[in-house]
Amino acid sequence: MVRMGGRSAVCRAVIATSIVWVLVDVIILFYYLEPSPTPSPEAHRGIRAGRHVENSANKELHDDKNNEDHRKVDMDVDPDTKRILERLLSIQSFGAPHHGQGGTGVSVPEDQKKEQDKRFLENQFNVLASEMISINRSLPDYRSESCKSNAQGLSTQILPKTSIIIVFHNEAWSTLLRTLHSVVNRSPRHMIEEIILIDDKSDREYLRKPLDVYLRRFPVSIQIVHLPERSGLIRARLTGSAMAKGKILLFLDAHVEVTEGWLEPLLERVAKDRKRVVAPIIDVISDDTFEYVTASDTTWGGFNWHLNFRWYPVPKRELARRGNDRSVPIQTPTIAGGLFAIDKQFFYDIGSYDEGMQVWGGENLEISFRVWMCGGSLEIHPCSRVGHVFRKQTPYTFPGGTAKVIHHNAARTAEVWMDEYKAFFYKMVPAARNVDAGDLSARVQLRNNLQCKSFKWYLENIYPEAPLPSEFKSLGAVTNEKEQTCLDTNGKKDGQPVGLQNCHGAGGNQAWALTGKGEIRSDDLCLSSGAAYQIGDAVRMEKCSAGRSNPKHIFKLKSESGVLMHVKTGKCVAAKGNEVLLNECDESKAQKWLLEGLRP
Repeated sequence: MVRMGGRSAVCRAVIATSIVWVLVDVIILFYYLEPSPTPSPEAHRGIRAGRHVENSANKELHDDKNNEDHRKVDMDVDPDTKRILERLLSIQSFGAPHHGQGGTGVSVPEDQKKEQDKRFLENQFNVLASEMISINRSLPDYRSESCKSNAQGLSTQILPKTSIIIVFHNEAWSTLLRTLHSVVNRSPRHMIEEIILIDDKSDREYLRKPLDVYLRRFPVSIQIVHLPERSGLIRARLTGSAMAKGKILLFLDAHVEVTEGWLEPLLERVAKDRKRVVAPIIDVISDDTFEYVTASDTTWGGFNWHLNFRWYPVPKRELARRGNDRSVPIQTPTIAGGLFAIDKQFFYDIGSYDEGMQVWGGENLEISFRVWMCGGSLEIHPCSRVGHVFRKQTPYTFPGGTAKVIHHNAARTAEVWMDEYKAFFYKMVPAARNVDAGDLSARVQLRNNLQCKSFKWYLENIYPEAPLPSEFKSLGAVTNEKEQTCLDTNGKKDGQPVGLQNCHGAGGNQAWALTGKGEIRSDDLCLSSGAAYQIGDAVRMEKCSAGRSNPKHIFKLKSESGVLMHVKTGKCVAAKGNEVLLNECDESKAQKWLLEGLRP
């Protein structure tokens, strides 16, 4: 019994000693491995001195004290590259406090205005203002409360990874870096497969080896290709998409700033339907002050008779389809084309880009028509916002001239996709008839293989508000029998009187359509009576009503006499010199009109 008691005492002593040592070990571990605070989304996503920020125990992401860390250049860089890169980084801020925080604009000091004007020509935006703003400048969270609510849990969803493709040519250093930093800072890392940069033969030295060296510091995979020859946006994007490993391709321009929560909504919508192409709301970054200005979330993409992309108010029918919920994506007839996400396989299934197009311009309408007509859909997601520097003119040259390239691309779109409605484009832009559109056989065969719908179907079902009427009775000049002159917009706008000019047969200002509804329209302008409906009132041009017709815009053609009667007033359109008036109907020659291309 004594022995058993002794053994028990020994056992208790051993156990007690073990427990003490375990407690000591735990205390030591807690002392040396004090847990860091929970990482914030910004810290988890950010860049700090070229390293992946692991948690918020690191210094604040945009702390201006760490500018010197950002400006350090690797020791293994050759002297010339090191010198260029150090100079570039020395003039750039990477943190706060600094100009432009919260998306505010900046004003260049008066003594630097001449330098500002000189350098504006480099990229057709205020380069000096951009250089004053932090590369990591802060932006507010512009999302609506419903968008924020919908976003809960999106960042942890298993969504397909994306390859972000950015093409640039002679881009400003500050805007290119701000684009990259904003993408990495405000995107969940696990959703980015890679960023692919395609340098379309820039001739600025800093965009070659210095840029290559700088890209090493990013905590995501970035590939850069320097094209040996100028390819243009379309073919350069095709180079990037061919390299991409991600399931979803996401195209961006090189002078953008993405905002909080921008990526997840785009990927989610494409993941739910691989035939869905989704664009963000494109906000405006001022080309002068670099102020970030939010765009309306009630606009969508359209186009005019020139085949220029245009923004228009979302019609009531689309607001109703969305249940008046402004967080629901907008089904848009067209997209701007610079920024959008698309399933990679679907991109190739429907013909990627038209390789017969040159440089830039028109590719957005071509892919918009093709997606809708060949079984896909286009959306603008109001919960995704990306700021874009909109320039008043391009700083780049086009081989053969800008007009020739733009007309070439638009003609290819019209010939392949617009059926009989291509006549509207050629009436408005007759010079395009003289441009060689190239071999269209492959694109026509693509349309046949995909069994795509007609352009009339597109106008009736997707874009009934289009300036191109789905039903029209005539298209061309409107000639007065007495004056032998033609109806002309005179380059005037909404609310101004229409006039008469010598007939030139070149369309443009003298291209008019009599629609199935009875409108006489030139692009988005309709002939209209004056507000008072008085005898002798000038016939004016007003913005045509989208969807339902405005009674002020409805005319009836008496085909046997050529008289145009305004239905609401019962008055007739009459010529008097260079004026066009509404008078009592008398069927005189002054009231008789010949409509080109009038259908029986």
